[in-house]
Amino acid sequence: MTRTLTCDLAITGGGLAGGLLAYALSVKRPDLNVRLIEPETRFGGNHVWSFFSADIAPEDRWIVEPFIDHEWDGYDVRFPKHRRRFDTGYASIRSENFDTKLRTLLPADWPVKAGAVDLSPTRVSLDTQVTVAATGVIDARGAADGRFLDVGWQKFLGQELQLSAPHGLTAPIIMDASVPQLDGYRFVYVLPFGLDRLFIEDTYYSDGAAIDRDELAQRIADYAKAQGWDVTAVLSEENGALPVTLGGDFEGYWASGGDAAKIGMRAGMFQAATGYSLPLAVRTAAKIVSMQDLSGEVLARELHAFAAAEWQIGKFYRLLNRMAFRAAEPAERFLIYQRFYTLRPKLIERFYAGKSTLFDKARILAGKPPVPIGRALKVLQET
Repeated sequence: MTRTLTCDLAITGGGLAGGLLAYALSVKRPDLNVRLIEPETRFGGNHVWSFFSADIAPEDRWIVEPFIDHEWDGYDVRFPKHRRRFDTGYASIRSENFDTKLRTLLPADWPVKAGAVDLSPTRVSLDTQVTVAATGVIDARGAADGRFLDVGWQKFLGQELQLSAPHGLTAPIIMDASVPQLDGYRFVYVLPFGLDRLFIEDTYYSDGAAIDRDELAQRIADYAKAQGWDVTAVLSEENGALPVTLGGDFEGYWASGGDAAKIGMRAGMFQAATGYSLPLAVRTAAKIVSMQDLSGEVLARELHAFAAAEWQIGKFYRLLNRMAFRAAEPAERFLIYQRFYTLRPKLIERFYAGKSTLFDKARILAGKPPVPIGRALKVLQET
């Protein structure tokens, strides 16, 4: 027999976007009765999320602050022709800490362990024979129908490693592209999680999403050895493929996710150039907690407009993605990023924050492109 649970707001999906929203509501709208619905045993899945300090507005920092595991005052990049240190702050969140903190911070009756079988703007049917009737429903269950998007892939395997001795790093290496270029643009990403602990991720901007786990694990081991780091244990591991958007039908993608309001990947809310979703998840949570009317119809309309505006902002970044994936030979894509990281730090900050100015865009495109000119012109003509 089906029973009905009533609440003000039901959030389906306890990943990053859903979890941050639930926390923000618990702080700013404690008067609301909220349910955070997640079928897995842990909120956030198995991820390491990172962001640049400039990605998040100072007034919204409180939304993510409790979940930060590690924070640094700068970061490094390495390319065949140059190395560079940037003073922009960088921070990381690990999903295991995200889950622990979120469960501590939320009211005890907000989490619901169940899967959403069907939902509408005001109702969710669960796989536990429970129906949730809500003033508003927000769908945060992950990506909608990817066939509406034209994408390349940022695919990766990451491992947290225990070393036998201190590694000597004082800041993350966001991109080490001095490694052999394989399967597109390859770089290694390194986060110092402790004096003798590192998170090393082997990453590819590739045309396909397929991952050979064993091969990438061996490359991580080879990279650590080449740096002089003696690995004694693999503490954890994650892999995945983030969409790097080249184009697509936003309205079709939005509609494919159903009629309810949507956030996160479900709403197409990820940075076009990187696939990162954390900064936009924070901005979305800040918007929702400021809304007075959280009815299903209003939420769907307002969040659609919000996501559509972000899609429009991403137009320039999708152009650059097409340059990288369609104008450059896979083994030479690194030249684009090598040149990019010679530009001014503030320009790079605005780029990753999705706030490039008109001057920034002109500067990025100025000069001889690090790709064949004929192919670059073809991409521009197609655009």
